[in-house]
Amino acid sequence: MLEAFVTNLGRYNEGYLDGEFLKLPATTREVQALLKRIHVDGVRYEEIFITDYETDISGLYDCLGEHESIDELNYLASLLEDMQKWEQEKFAAALERGEHTGSVKDLINLAQNLDCFEHYPDISDVEDLGRYYIAEMCTLSVPPHLENYIDYEAYGRDMHLDENGSFINGGYIVRNGDSFAEYYNNRDDLPEEYCIFAYPEPEKFIPKLLASYRQMISEAPAIPDRSRPEKEER
Repeated sequence: MLEAFVTNLGRYNEGYLDGEFLKLPATTREVQALLKRIHVDGVRYEEIFITDYETDISGLYDCLGEHESIDELNYLASLLEDMQKWEQEKFAAALERGEHTGSVKDLINLAQNLDCFEHYPDISDVEDLGRYYIAEMCTLSVPPHLENYIDYEAYGRDMHLDENGSFINGGYIVRNGDSFAEYYNNRDDLPEEYCIFAYPEPEKFIPKLLASYRQMISEAPAIPDRSRPEKEER
């Protein structure tokens, strides 16, 4: 559903790529184990950033950045995991529509407000839309003997413009008029069970950390001698 490539920022600035994919949702223990493997100890190396994502939700990759909160990503991933397939498809269509996609906060709220959208995955153009609204939604009463004379394409085009819907990935999505609620405003609203980020436990980690640092130092390339050469005597 969602994976983030968590990278040690300090080591990256030193010229090394110490990173690993974290599958979300995750647990605190899984986060601590990953941080230990990429040498983020909360002492010498504290900062992380995310260099890549993997997801099967269309459009989600482009909405995520390098400096997202692991806890917020975990919350979003949990919301997505709890969705049924048709809800995930509606969420993906809403992402492509482009509303409420500017931050993980927006994405969390979008995931909790899917009732504000109607999604018709089998409607691919204005003619399909016109036929659906007349035949299924009964927005226009048409006697059977006149059905072949209706310009469904023109009717669908008018409906599309009137309600500001969007044709996306072979489907159609439109706001239905329900109020969009801001359930999530900042990390103070983050349920505790989704707060998983924690550094490895120091008392268990420091001896291995020091050994790891010694190994990294021993394997580091030698620094070339940049001392000024002595002048030749004339």
